[in-house]
Amino acid sequence: MKLKYIMLPLFGMFFGMNALMAQGNVIDEVIAIVGDKAILRSDIEHQYQQSLMEGVNFSGDAKCKILEEQLIQKLMLNQAVLDSIEVGENEVVNEVDRRMNYFIQQIGDQKKLEEYFNKSMIQIKREQMEMVRNQMLTQRMQGDITKNIKVIPAEIRLFYRDANKDSLPMVGTQYEVQQISVYPEVEQKEIDRVKDQLRDFQKQINEGRDFATLAVLYSEDPGSATRGGDLGWATRSTFVPEFATVAFNLQDKNKVSKIVETEYGFHIIQLLDRKGERINVRHILIKPKISSVARDNARLRLDSIGVLVKEKGMPFHEAALRFSMDKDTRANGGLMVNEYNNSSKFEITHLERMPELARELQKMKEGDVTAPVLTKDKNGKEVYQMYLLKKKTDPHRANLQDDYQVIQNALLARKREQTMKNWIREKQRSTYVSLDKAWMNCEFEYEGWGK
Repeated sequence: MKLKYIMLPLFGMFFGMNALMAQGNVIDEVIAIVGDKAILRSDIEHQYQQSLMEGVNFSGDAKCKILEEQLIQKLMLNQAVLDSIEVGENEVVNEVDRRMNYFIQQIGDQKKLEEYFNKSMIQIKREQMEMVRNQMLTQRMQGDITKNIKVIPAEIRLFYRDANKDSLPMVGTQYEVQQISVYPEVEQKEIDRVKDQLRDFQKQINEGRDFATLAVLYSEDPGSATRGGDLGWATRSTFVPEFATVAFNLQDKNKVSKIVETEYGFHIIQLLDRKGERINVRHILIKPKISSVARDNARLRLDSIGVLVKEKGMPFHEAALRFSMDKDTRANGGLMVNEYNNSSKFEITHLERMPELARELQKMKEGDVTAPVLTKDKNGKEVYQMYLLKKKTDPHRANLQDDYQVIQNALLARKREQTMKNWIREKQRSTYVSLDKAWMNCEFEYEGWGK
């Protein structure tokens, strides 16, 4: 059985569970206890219905497989308590918010989601909190169990030499891409407008207006605005340096900071509480708007750089070094780094956040340079980018020369899975597990549950 306790397909699970509950078919009956954590029959039925909706195929009895996954998860949650592994409330809230946004996109809008469940958004979120918390704790526990696993080059070469080549991962079409970025310049009058707006908020708060209300109404941080700008408990490293410096210098509760500029925009911050090296703050973020004139100027500037590359013979990497405004790639000649695997190779599926680039790549040949493309960077800021397709690799079975990191990851995955299996067998023996007799005849991968 493959270890799969990370994240179940969100939409199917969420709607499958609620549809089943709406039908009144869930029977709440304790069928297992791990440590002090119970597994209900309804837990199994919920996930079984979700699996049917997702078209998951099980070898053997599906409900027995699901029960074993639940038993393993409860082992990990039990150990997380013993090891004092925690998930911050703010992390849970952010993940629930992310999921809610996804559900709303799938069903159409917030009103339809509320109508479907006949519940308010607050009620729906509240019901998601415990499930999300457990999933995140499970992830964190897995990471803690396998955190010291490493592989060395000699192991990787030996693994590749001895592997059945047909068992090695297939690698899809891969692209290596260089970019030159030009950001539209924010006009000073727009910066002044944003600062004036924030100064007005400061004045209103000092006169008694509620900071949280202003954040809900005006903040442009989608992750915190609905919570009144509350960012939860955090350490200094959680924030970008400019924000952290001002936030951690606030001494008095409810004190409102001066205006802070970061890569995200302009903020004001209010201190809610402090505990040692952790603080709880809320903020209001306002992002300056880009004018059509500024966009046109940025595009024309990038057009001019394109002429130097395409017609005047300037190497793309040199143009990136001299003109690109992307500090992360400029020094490397514009070579982009894949955030999924920290390599320079991308598959189309890795470019969900950059659909414009994905479309361009599928019609380019090696050496082609695009026209300026308007997109958004990782912080949501508008940027014009020009791309060079440096190299394209056709689909192939992973090999050591071209796909060293893929082979390394395959070996790491194998070692992590074996470590997890050893851990589960050890915890089976040392953790109290009780299993209902009706489920004792299941063919489990790990023998000994409840014995």
